[in-house]
Amino acid sequence: MAWFKIDDSSHMHPKIVKAGNAALGLWVRAGAYSAQHLTEGTVPAVVARQYGTAPQARKLVAVGLWHEHGHTCPRCPQPPAGDFMVHDFFEGGRNSTRAQVEANRAAAAERKAKSRTRNEARIGDESAADRARNERGSATNQTRNEPPFQEEIAGQERVSHRDAVEGVTGPQASTKPYPSTSFGSRGEQASPDGPRIAEPVRPLVDAMSAAGMVVSWELSSAEWLLLHALIERCGVSVLVDHAGGAWQAARTRPRSARYFVSGWRSLPTPPPRAPGAGPNVVPLNPGAARPSTTDQRVRAGLDLAAQLREQENAQ
Repeated sequence: MAWFKIDDSSHMHPKIVKAGNAALGLWVRAGAYSAQHLTEGTVPAVVARQYGTAPQARKLVAVGLWHEHGHTCPRCPQPPAGDFMVHDFFEGGRNSTRAQVEANRAAAAERKAKSRTRNEARIGDESAADRARNERGSATNQTRNEPPFQEEIAGQERVSHRDAVEGVTGPQASTKPYPSTSFGSRGEQASPDGPRIAEPVRPLVDAMSAAGMVVSWELSSAEWLLLHALIERCGVSVLVDHAGGAWQAARTRPRSARYFVSGWRSLPTPPPRAPGAGPNVVPLNPGAARPSTTDQRVRAGLDLAAQLREQENAQ
């Protein structure tokens, strides 16, 4: 940006006082135009007519603030015919020449380019440092978030810290009794081929699918263990029947098998059958029946599953 500068005492200069405020306004606007467009004091006739009147221009020439073509002032260059020249435009270094302004602009552009280059290099260095810190932090968090118990202590594979349902996916067979599947931002990923199904729970999965209740079976090891215990306690048919009622009563179709777990856990244990009795025969004195080894094993499995679940929720 160029400037049109005037002396701070010019408000009382005889030429300015004699010109009057109206002509002085034309003088200031024309001087600012010359500084902006680097005309070095030349005021085109069209600009003079646009910013003021002919009498005002003649008054500026009469008092010596402007010159017309053919003037005799030794300090000021000649303007083109019809144009005007601001008197002493460069006197005392008040205003800059075109060459000075262009040199200053080039130097400023060079400084900005150098500053931008330094800033880009600094930002690049900071980004690289941030990425390195993030990678170290990710590795540290992954190690910190490992399960607090080992596979040989828990009696099963790793149990996930966080479970999420990404959508309905088809079941896959698993060669391990209680596969562990987990999702989220803690370093564990689901199997690329879909969820693995615990073989002891396979009859329930197949029966649910056959009944039209296709849901996701992406569960943790503790949940697979719990479902196994529920199958042994209630039977597949009872669990499927109960799930069918919940399926029909749901406002929206359930997406995960977890939707049915709380209802399955609330089901009562069916009474034991008498030896040799058919499925519709009820013992005469069921209250006197003593818990069988299977009941004890199921109850122990439920207790263990609940403990594992509490450990997962505490993480």
